[in-house]
Amino acid sequence: MSESVTPKQALILWCLIGRCGSALQSAITPRIDKADREALIKGRYLEAVRQGRSLRLTVTDKGWNWAGGHMREPLPPTFRVLQDWLERIQADLAATGRALADLVGTAPDEPAPAVQRPPARKPAVKGANRGAKKPGPKQLRARIETAYLALTGGERAKAVRLSALRAELGDLDRATVDAGLAAILRGDKTARLSQFSDPKSLTTPEREAAFSPAGEPFHILWIQS
Repeated sequence: MSESVTPKQALILWCLIGRCGSALQSAITPRIDKADREALIKGRYLEAVRQGRSLRLTVTDKGWNWAGGHMREPLPPTFRVLQDWLERIQADLAATGRALADLVGTAPDEPAPAVQRPPARKPAVKGANRGAKKPGPKQLRARIETAYLALTGGERAKAVRLSALRAELGDLDRATVDAGLAAILRGDKTARLSQFSDPKSLTTPEREAAFSPAGEPFHILWIQS
């Protein structure tokens, strides 16, 4: 193993390379610790620039060169499947003479962010919500996914803040939305909740919108394809 890159830091590089070499830190799983990020930046394997409330991390030429020559280096034990795939890829690159960057290719243009419009507010009618039927578990899950896709412009596997999701589901009370999030947390195979990697980036609206079933706040929803 290179003296300057630990298995955990190598995993960060491969996560970014899997996204064509650049991504928002908030979109990377597993969570990136500040110490590992700063070590990679100091070693000139990564560059970081502020983008919105997150950081955009980009693999440098040195990072790409390191990755191309260290595909057999150990990763954290729980990522053995990635280790095996990297060894297969390295064997193919050696046989074909292709470079790692040629295999990965360039990142597609990112779509323009969807404009988040506040939900239309209807005039309050006294007693109008009395007896209103709440959605069942399946209907609630479908409502959450519809709101999620509205916020991502129809794309999946993108981070959506719970503050934006709650605004999109403005006709549902907080307890109802929380029930849907709790169902996802209990074991939804196509959706998950996550946290901001940098607590200092949290704004008051993000804190207020957090889902905290056991004192541990979640701020982001992901729905896979």
